[in-house]
Amino acid sequence: MNNSITHQKTKAFAIRIIRFHKYLTIEKNEYIISKQLLRCGTSIGANTRECNNAQSKHDFIHKLSIALKEADETAYWLELLVESEIIDNNIFNSLYNDLSEIIALLTSSIKTAKQNLSNQQP
Repeated sequence: MNNSITHQKTKAFAIRIIRFHKYLTIEKNEYIISKQLLRCGTSIGANTRECNNAQSKHDFIHKLSIALKEADETAYWLELLVESEIIDNNIFNSLYNDLSEIIALLTSSIKTAKQNLSNQQP
């Protein structure tokens, strides 16, 4: 996993989510979904950061898998926001495109880590 790219992208995304949460609560008076989105959208980067201190290859894969689950949950909340017309398609597409890129990075990293792990075992 290219830690610097993944860390940069997930941290930048978390900052976008924090700002988006402010927008949703102040401008749209939306508190429930925005809180869920804030939790999972910032958790992606926190879990990828934890990979730095993974205790084993299995732990590393597990932490990446949690980040991927959080990314998928983030996608769900974004989809609900756009489909319920709380946000417009432009906002959705911007965030969803960034999220899709992160999901692709995480998926690739998990796949590579699993392959490396299976190549090391007898």
